[in-house]
Amino acid sequence: MTRFAFAQVDVFTDVALKGNPLAVVHGADALDDAQMQAFARWTNLSETTFLLQPTDPQADYRVRIFTPGGELPFAGHPTLGSCHAWLEAGGVPKTPGAVVQQCGVGRVDIRLDGERAAFAAPPLRQAPVTDAELAPVLQALGLHRRQVLQAQWLDNGPRWLGLLLDQAGTVLALEPDHAALKSLAKVGVIGPHAAGGACQFEVRGFAAPIGVPEDPVTGSLNASLAQWLIGTGLAPARYVAAQGTRLDRAGRVHIAQVDGQVWVGGHSTSCIRGTLTL
Repeated sequence: MTRFAFAQVDVFTDVALKGNPLAVVHGADALDDAQMQAFARWTNLSETTFLLQPTDPQADYRVRIFTPGGELPFAGHPTLGSCHAWLEAGGVPKTPGAVVQQCGVGRVDIRLDGERAAFAAPPLRQAPVTDAELAPVLQALGLHRRQVLQAQWLDNGPRWLGLLLDQAGTVLALEPDHAALKSLAKVGVIGPHAAGGACQFEVRGFAAPIGVPEDPVTGSLNASLAQWLIGTGLAPARYVAAQGTRLDRAGRVHIAQVDGQVWVGGHSTSCIRGTLTL
């Protein structure tokens, strides 16, 4: 058996237990695919990551990202949480104030700003949603068509069906049929809050097809929603989104578009540090 340094990090929050937990295994080069998947299934968190030596000379580290149901080429909260754990364990980036992560979609830039980090959203691929695709999803969500202002397929590594709803209250009221969604799509919903609050949008992410009925806070989804909505003029270039409210979390995702690049940021805090023996 081999021992590995291990951390469990709460992401998109500076208050422990209020974000999205992430299991991080350091120095995991000796683990094979089956062991990584088995451990991710055992933790039963939305994602578990494994830090490896980079094969790209420009990267600071390489990461593989697993859900209980399979591997992802990219995901947002694992990116920020893995970066936090790597730095906390003594990682030193090649460029001060910036970290380069290697993962399934290639290199992902991360910039450091005090206690908060932000990743550069990968390129987004979009496609229209047909009525035949949309109808069963709305039924599974219990939505009326008039409550959906816009719909779009969004793909920046993970593929989501993005829905812009009429208001945050509609987002929070959803009671999805997760069994139905499992055979349909991963669905991300977003709706605006009333003006004047700390958060401009409310987000929920339903990922039953990969074994996660509702994700507490989802960086990749927030990235693709931001690219889509900012790009079409439906959201401002800077905003804060809340996610996880219905799960008794208080995730806060900080979005900023700078020179055409969308950055997705948040705090992370380590809750557990120890060793893993496999």
